[in-house]
Amino acid sequence: MAAAGADTKVTAMAEEELLRAHLYALLARFLASPPDAALLQFAAKLHGDDSEIGQAIGALARAAAGITPPEAAEEYQDLFIGVGRGELLPYGSFYLTGFLEERPLAKLRQDLAPLGIVRAEGNPEPEDHIASMCEIMAGLIGGEFGAPVDLVTQRKIFDNHLASWAGRFFADLEAAKAARLYMPIGTLGRLFMVVETTAFELAA
Repeated sequence: MAAAGADTKVTAMAEEELLRAHLYALLARFLASPPDAALLQFAAKLHGDDSEIGQAIGALARAAAGITPPEAAEEYQDLFIGVGRGELLPYGSFYLTGFLEERPLAKLRQDLAPLGIVRAEGNPEPEDHIASMCEIMAGLIGGEFGAPVDLVTQRKIFDNHLASWAGRFFADLEAAKAARLYMPIGTLGRLFMVVETTAFELAA
């Protein structure tokens, strides 16, 4: 994704917000394209804790340490591309309507326009791809599209365009037949969506 005319980055952030942005960005990176050696090496060094999310991070680290880039690329191909289509279709429109590039995508574009967020040139995927949605949330929190936006704006995008389907997608990814590396990604995303939903409700 890209911001129209935005060149300001805010680096001073509360630790909790920084962690949220980093987790969204990690999910986006794994879901946007097959992970390369650098990403696998980075993920293999992650450390979790005893929380459910921490355990998912630990599982991801172990999975990343036990897979090669070609194996990860093959898994990504089977899950998201396939021959004709992959095991999963990671688009909001599909999860909400059963079809691609439907009304949910149009509504998302309407809500992103005032924020100056447009699809990056050369990116063939529509904005409601799960990787794009995670990238958008990371950018809104971290100031990638200008100054970090307030929680009200974050919640509007999350509630209207992510909460209604992302949890189901991540649960499907967690249970996918082809998922090995991506099983803990599914677990991590599913748990994170629950945390985000709860946190936004408590902040209201």
